[in-house]
Amino acid sequence: MGPLHQKDILSGFFVFLIALPLSMGVAIASGFPPISGIFTACIGGCLASAIGSARLTIKGPAAGLIVIVLGSVQELGMGDPILGYKKTLAVGVGAALVQILFAISRLGIFAEMMPLAVVHGMLAAIGIIIMSKQLHLLCGVMPASSHPIDLLLEIPHSVQYLNPEVFLIGIISLLILFLLPRLKIQGLKKIPAPIFALCASVPLALFFQFDTSHAYTFRGTLHAIGPEFLVNLPSNFLEAITFPDFSSVFSFISLKYIFLLSMIGMIESLLTVSAVDALDPKRIPSNLNQDLLSTGLSNLVAACIGGLPMISEIVRSKANIDNGAESAWSNFFHGVFLFLAMAIFPSLLHYIPLAVLAAMLVYTGSRLASPREFVHTFQKGHDQFAIFLITVVTILCTDLLVGILVGLLCKAILHQIRGVSIGQLVHIQTSTVLRGDRQIIKVESPCTFTTYIPLKRKILAARKEYTVVELDFCSSRLVDYTVQKKILDLQKELGADHLIITGLDDHRSVSKDPASTKIML
Repeated sequence: MGPLHQKDILSGFFVFLIALPLSMGVAIASGFPPISGIFTACIGGCLASAIGSARLTIKGPAAGLIVIVLGSVQELGMGDPILGYKKTLAVGVGAALVQILFAISRLGIFAEMMPLAVVHGMLAAIGIIIMSKQLHLLCGVMPASSHPIDLLLEIPHSVQYLNPEVFLIGIISLLILFLLPRLKIQGLKKIPAPIFALCASVPLALFFQFDTSHAYTFRGTLHAIGPEFLVNLPSNFLEAITFPDFSSVFSFISLKYIFLLSMIGMIESLLTVSAVDALDPKRIPSNLNQDLLSTGLSNLVAACIGGLPMISEIVRSKANIDNGAESAWSNFFHGVFLFLAMAIFPSLLHYIPLAVLAAMLVYTGSRLASPREFVHTFQKGHDQFAIFLITVVTILCTDLLVGILVGLLCKAILHQIRGVSIGQLVHIQTSTVLRGDRQIIKVESPCTFTTYIPLKRKILAARKEYTVVELDFCSSRLVDYTVQKKILDLQKELGADHLIITGLDDHRSVSKDPASTKIML
């Protein structure tokens, strides 16, 4: 993990303050006990950093997997949430083993093959689904529906019959989360907004006596309040350890969720690690396969004792960098502080209202499905926006797996409409020319998301032997957005003097975005 710095301890403490409520909120939204989120965050901090994860990334439960985990609990439990929870732990074990296998086989790079429009569409749909459920809980109302579209349509009903005291806590927390980061007060920026939300919501819950079951009247309507609106934690965390139920692990439903958890978790984790590497002031690149191995092993341990699946989490990782973290020790100490809070202060955590956790998840969902994301994708080109929208709508109307497959299929069909044959989707043709210390890689076939991995391997292999690698697209009739974006990122990593991109002057750009799809005139 490298030498320990004082900044790592301080940064780990600040990340702990953010991770504590979010870990419980993600667990509850996923159909898991709230303490299972803390289990995962502790393991993601202490174990993953010891094995050798990416230097500045924070491991833990994340909103991006809520839809998959909750779907698994509901389908495998068939109305029994405890059974669904135990069977989903077995799914978590299977997904962890797949991630470990990919890491050992050095196949983590294949996560980069996913078209960015499909990935962003998936994340936006997950954000909408999270908000569609949590907005009801923020109002203090249990929705009757479970399908995202029905949940969205049911929001006016929940607003009409909201529980005023619960809603007051939820809306105050939500306003704090949205408005506090926008205030230009220097001292406030160092304290995470979720801490202010907790500081406001816990006293309100005590004032309204949430810990005692009672009823109150507001404008002539009777409302119930009680401990069910607070976080429920065991007095001894050892009592919460739960073992997987492997009785249905080879069923179609389990295999479907093993695939989703392993692949989506891997994609999200590796995208986060790449993003954090770009934010790292020292620009030290991470070993993606080693990071995937640490994530897989940590997921295996977490699933075996009742924890949620984990990934590298972007919000906590950015907070880690912003607070001056120097090494993986910050991730380790964030896990240590979470363990101490779980072991020593469980009775204090019980006073956290569920409404503030719902507000945090609504805020997280709104960032995943931000209107800016829709505008930004539209600016990348009409082709990217179409794939993005199709993925979002299909996921909302069906499920995550179907939506991803439809997005990928539409992407492949779009390339075929543009003249790319099926053979060219799976095979890239290149030739090389040597000029002194420079190797020129001439791409002679269309370059799509399906052929990016072999192209990247050719670039990295050439870079080991030659000072300069030139990538010439003059003979490629099409270069899609995903390939260009990733090559531009690779150029930043290797240096613009060492990776030169040429041959696109005779191509038409679909949009003004530098990485937009290029089609030969």
